[in-house]
Amino acid sequence: MMEITSLQNPKIKAAAALKDRRGREETGLFLIEGYRELKRAFEGDVHIKTLFICPELFLGVNEQALIDQIKADGAELYSCTAAVFQKFSYRDRPDGLIAVAYQMKHTLKDLFPIIESSKNPFFVIAESIEKPGNLGTILRSCDAVHVDAVIVCDKCTDIYNPNVVRASTGTLFTIPVVEATSSETLLWLQRHKVKVAAATPSAKTEYTDADFTGPVALAVGTEQLGLTELWMKASDIQVSIPMLGVADSLNVASATTILLYEVLRQRKFYAKGIWK
Repeated sequence: MMEITSLQNPKIKAAAALKDRRGREETGLFLIEGYRELKRAFEGDVHIKTLFICPELFLGVNEQALIDQIKADGAELYSCTAAVFQKFSYRDRPDGLIAVAYQMKHTLKDLFPIIESSKNPFFVIAESIEKPGNLGTILRSCDAVHVDAVIVCDKCTDIYNPNVVRASTGTLFTIPVVEATSSETLLWLQRHKVKVAAATPSAKTEYTDADFTGPVALAVGTEQLGLTELWMKASDIQVSIPMLGVADSLNVASATTILLYEVLRQRKFYAKGIWK
């Protein structure tokens, strides 16, 4: 196995370029760093092209078994010195694993099996989320409550941003994530009779008073301005989270997590025949 000792190595330079959106869009590739994230990507059938390792930085969590699996699946394997790896890494405390992988291209058509097989589909619409950390956290929360799919509309941050992958802890690879425009997503939801619940601080209906027991798409918007008029006008219901202090709204990732667990709570009680 070849050991890379210089940051000027073409393989390292090409991979480092994927930290920027332009590099990802031009190549169709992206970076996955960390054992947990890489393991979830591999288990989620993400096609890994190249794997860079630094045994000096391993945490002792069975890295070799994962490396062997990825190599057997056809990935190129390179070892790096600690100095190269630490400068190449985008983490404060790298654990010795960075992969270059092919982007997954899911479309709304790919969600048709969910519509066909589920009597009660549950989607999350993330419109123009600006901060990668927020988008990643939303994905992590969606995985936690077993959302059927996340649809990222009119993206500001692409889902392959390294900080989205990191904040999602690899849950980007555990649930279907689709990128689409708001207009085509609304038409798709209406065609399949999925109710849209718009989250907005101005709504008069508190989220605990709304009925989320049927097919629903929970829509959340940009950090500063919230959902656009397109979603607000098209929504079947608008819901808010009570704010009793000085702040008039929560961070979008925090608010989404609260709403997701209310949907989960209602559906659990509904399934038991004790709703409401």
